[in-house]
Amino acid sequence: MSDTPQARARFAPTLVAGCLAVFVAQVAYSLPASILGTIQSSLGISGAELTWVSAAFATAMVIFELTFGVVGDMFGRKRLLLSGLAVLAVGELITIAGADHVHYLWVGQIIAGIGAGALYPISLTMIAAAAPDAKARARAIALWAGFLSLGAAVSPIAAGVLAQNGHWRTAFWIPIALAAVGLVAALPSHDSSAPEGRALDLPGQVTLIIGLVSLIWALTQGSAVGYDQASIVLGFVVGAAFLIAFVVVELRTASPLIHLSLFRNRAFAVTGITAVTGMFAYLATCFSMSMFLGSVAHIGAVWIGILFLIIQVPALLLVPLVARLIHSVSPRWVLTTGFLLIAAAAFWSSNLDVHDFVTAQGAPRDAAWVKFIAPMVLNGVGFALTVGSITAVAINSVPTRLAGMASATTNLLRDFGFALGPVVGGALSTAVANHRLTDGLGKAMGEAQLSQPLRGVAAGIAEHGGAVAINSLPTLPPSATTIPGVKAVPMPAALHELALDALGHAFNLTFLTAAACAAASALLTAVGLVGARSGSQSHAENAENATDQTAPADSLTGGIQ
Repeated sequence: MSDTPQARARFAPTLVAGCLAVFVAQVAYSLPASILGTIQSSLGISGAELTWVSAAFATAMVIFELTFGVVGDMFGRKRLLLSGLAVLAVGELITIAGADHVHYLWVGQIIAGIGAGALYPISLTMIAAAAPDAKARARAIALWAGFLSLGAAVSPIAAGVLAQNGHWRTAFWIPIALAAVGLVAALPSHDSSAPEGRALDLPGQVTLIIGLVSLIWALTQGSAVGYDQASIVLGFVVGAAFLIAFVVVELRTASPLIHLSLFRNRAFAVTGITAVTGMFAYLATCFSMSMFLGSVAHIGAVWIGILFLIIQVPALLLVPLVARLIHSVSPRWVLTTGFLLIAAAAFWSSNLDVHDFVTAQGAPRDAAWVKFIAPMVLNGVGFALTVGSITAVAINSVPTRLAGMASATTNLLRDFGFALGPVVGGALSTAVANHRLTDGLGKAMGEAQLSQPLRGVAAGIAEHGGAVAINSLPTLPPSATTIPGVKAVPMPAALHELALDALGHAFNLTFLTAAACAAASALLTAVGLVGARSGSQSHAENAENATDQTAPADSLTGGIQ
């Protein structure tokens, strides 16, 4: 767009619309982060079912984001932005209407995730296309990133405050109200499109959807029913087959979602791999912290929300420093340092003892949440150093004409890592905890001297709800069979202790897995990016070109592009 008074007049409402749209998307994405434990306790759902609350939104968002970028280019970005806001609001309304049933909650979050999948890339592309000059574009993108991080910072704590006061369902009205404001604000925005050379890759989209959904379903459900079940094995087989088909389609189509030839470049391949493994480590640490405190220790949701705010502070404060480092220091050291900090945060978290968070009677120690402050600060600093640097290295490692595709592909891989955080983290913790519970269940029931009917009840709850369900029930006092005024079936202290130990061990192992992935990412960048250029050595136009296809963002908790 030319630098004229008319262009600047059109740019202001477009900037407002784009910033509000990404704020709405990030608020909706980050909302469940602090209230997972509250949702689990309220609905009495298993660990695998709870994992889908986060995974449903993230999976829907990831699998459509590249296609939505093409749709906006072909048919008009403003129309897609308005549609995305409306779809997100409808999804959140379904979430509220069906919040008493976890399946409706999943459906609502899937629909909201589809809406967010349109908002992330389109909001930024609209801003970049409407900017009157390069300087205005750079400032606008920085403002866009600020609104993205702001949404990630305020959403969990707002949801936590509402949940703490017994109104967790009310939290989902927040993105609905914001979406309504965003719709009004977007009406005077400038529309744009760029249909030349763009085409939908429907075979690629279909194979990607079936492959990823099958894989994520098998990972999540297998943690509850066992990975040797025929349906789970079939899920893995279908997922693998369709992802292989996706690769074949992308190699043959004229307009692929992803140019796989980019991976022949060593630096790009390294950043692509670490975008998945490193961001998985970051979000698995965040997710496990929320589950550990909320579903296991039953710490108040508002304290979990404060921890998510603490994670985001480095992303907000370190933007100028990270920008200078990317342009003045070898990017492999920026990335390696960031991944090592994430690894340190996860390793530190793995050494926290679950018994320090609950009393001997099983009541939460609300002040114990502060033990997570230091590791979450490290996690936030590591994230701030890596999330933008990954895209910068990817852009600088390819020719200028491929910078936009490199940015979009890297962002897709990064968001896939984000989606895997709750999926793999939740699957691992659920599977390990349930296996440990099953192994010790007979002995614990014998020590508790349970009657045969109560043994059957306990075994049924353990089978269908797992360790999380046992841990969420009230503790039965010694020599008592019921608790006056308590409708839920109480569990003997021996079973509670078994479930608590199983969950503590499982989440410690999940944190260790995240630490190992982050450490492996650090090693890969340290070795694989030898000779990678700093930003100051690359063509300035690479960064400008890349903004046209920057894809969404950034975490259960967000980040800076």
